[in-house]
Amino acid sequence: MQAFWKRLRLTLDMIKFEHSIFALPFALTGALLAWRDAGFRIPDLAIRFVWIVVAMVGARSAAMAFNRILDADIDSRNQRTASRHLPAGLLSRRFAWGFTVVSSLVFLWAARELGTLCLLLAPVVLSILFFYSFCKRFTTFSHVVLGFCLGMAPAGAWIAMRGSLDLRILWLTAAVTCWTAGFDIIYACQDYEFDCTQGLCSVPRAVGIARSLLVARFLHLLMIGCLLVLLYLFQLGALSLVGVGLILALLIYEHGLVRPDDLSRVNAAFFTMNGYVSVLFFVFWAADILLHRKFI
Repeated sequence: MQAFWKRLRLTLDMIKFEHSIFALPFALTGALLAWRDAGFRIPDLAIRFVWIVVAMVGARSAAMAFNRILDADIDSRNQRTASRHLPAGLLSRRFAWGFTVVSSLVFLWAARELGTLCLLLAPVVLSILFFYSFCKRFTTFSHVVLGFCLGMAPAGAWIAMRGSLDLRILWLTAAVTCWTAGFDIIYACQDYEFDCTQGLCSVPRAVGIARSLLVARFLHLLMIGCLLVLLYLFQLGALSLVGVGLILALLIYEHGLVRPDDLSRVNAAFFTMNGYVSVLFFVFWAADILLHRKFI
């Protein structure tokens, strides 16, 4: 048992379990918007929130573990990633596969608890999540696919709350897709030379580092535009608008951390700033929704 728990801890470290925070706040915001749209009349709100969190964590854990398994050989050839758990021999592929299967089952179980449509869509969601891991081998748009993987979260949360999809929530899906694709392009810049030598597909390899950073900026501007449209469609208030303003400020700061000739602060731009973006988004939008609840 001691060896099992040690491997489990290593697995959670391998998949960067703490980075579940990236997409989870957007999913919970989608759930809150669905609750608001239903007139705040979803009696089992807390239970649904719990199952949404379980579904999110299960799906992300399965996807990350699968990605690490599939990329183990590639990671072993990259100096930056050679020390990851699988190429370094800290974990066996057998245990990683077992973790992937269990995480997938947890996701399917949570989807079942969230309703018939969620359960029907769950295999499709898993297929898309696993498909992403193959994308760098054949398409420059792998960053957008990753973005869509996270972007599905708020739409899925809406379905979990209402049992159907409202097209308005797809503006949040688009916002998360653009945001994720933008910061993933920034992150991919540090593997520019490796991608070129190994024949892997990425925006930096296709257009160079300098232009990639411009593409990332454009995607993040699109994110802000999508959030403003969403704010308008749901007739949200000043707090949500302040939240969008803070996100814009954080993204401007994030892009100021990296330059084509200096990628030394990529990790700060990727992990720290984007963690702040997702948390601040949820805090301000949730506060707006809940304060509106108080006065109607």
